[in-house]
Amino acid sequence: MAVAAVSSAYERLVAEFDKLNTNQKGAVAVAGGLASIYLIRKVLAPADSNKPTTLQLTGGSIDSAKVKSEFDAYADSYGKGAGEGIVDRSKTVQLVDVFYSLVTDIYEWGWGQSFHFSPKLPHKDLRASEAAHEARIAALLRLRPGMKALDCGCGVGGPMRTVAAVSGAHVTGITINQYQVDRATHHNAKQGLAPLTDVVRGDFLNMPFKDNTFDGAYAIEATCHAPKLELVYGEIFRVLKSGSYFASYEWVSTSKFDSSNKEHVKIIDEINFGNGLPEMRTWKEAEDAGKKCGFELVMSLDLATASVVCGPWYERLRMGKYTHAINHAMVSTVDAIGLAPKGLKDVHHMLVEVAKSLIAGGETGVFTPMHLLLFRKP
Repeated sequence: MAVAAVSSAYERLVAEFDKLNTNQKGAVAVAGGLASIYLIRKVLAPADSNKPTTLQLTGGSIDSAKVKSEFDAYADSYGKGAGEGIVDRSKTVQLVDVFYSLVTDIYEWGWGQSFHFSPKLPHKDLRASEAAHEARIAALLRLRPGMKALDCGCGVGGPMRTVAAVSGAHVTGITINQYQVDRATHHNAKQGLAPLTDVVRGDFLNMPFKDNTFDGAYAIEATCHAPKLELVYGEIFRVLKSGSYFASYEWVSTSKFDSSNKEHVKIIDEINFGNGLPEMRTWKEAEDAGKKCGFELVMSLDLATASVVCGPWYERLRMGKYTHAINHAMVSTVDAIGLAPKGLKDVHHMLVEVAKSLIAGGETGVFTPMHLLLFRKP
């Protein structure tokens, strides 16, 4: 079946190629050759079921025939005015669900199983820096064997597996997206973390847990998707036991952000759109939201600038700019020959473009994806 599909797609591609002029054929041949090399390397490399190949990229829970229309609807949900964000905030939860169906496979394919940034530790590689960033959470929450922790907005479970492994505590993850539930459950079992983890689908604005259930809770670059921080912080407060801690790595604008600076506003708008955020809050607004819900603020610290020896969190994006271009050529190729859902190329293009905005946000210092807030429930 797969061979027949590739053969048919190849014939269509050759037919289109024959219509081009000489210069166009030369350009296409070079781009196609590069894409083919990487496609072959990705597709014919030893199978790794933990990571999608180029030909396995999907629209997650969205039917492949609807990926294009769902992406177009997602794009149309954002206002065109400066600083407008999602126009109808009542649709935020639905739009975030759509966003993660569209991007989850691409994130795993191009980034890994931990959908977050990390400061680059001196003389440590990216994976070690990532693990340290996640393990910090277990220490902040004082987790230990026998305790129960909540991962609020767990994605495909990269951080929860680290937190559970280093602490020995049981971690329950919640995500709005069923496709992510399935992926996280698969990874948890395959990597031997099933005894200490479980994943449920749910809205973190209305979680299916009883009051005073968890000994600790955390969110890693996730609560930024809430239409209002007070709504998700309030739910976390409810399900935590008294005396327990809640830690969050928040996406916020910094004190360097100037709302009258058009370039600053443009950077933030592009970050919001390319990452499914309804709006961008300031670090102070995030602090105040926790206090309004009854939390005591224990610590507030921008981890992006906390250590003078760590490399910038956005360095991975800068180093990967050529990989982004090559990956987009690959996605465009499988799109052109009909082996990827229509619209997936647009999704990937959005992610390539927002990488530039994230770098700009980091270089100007107007944005951080890792402002640490540590709260305690009295």
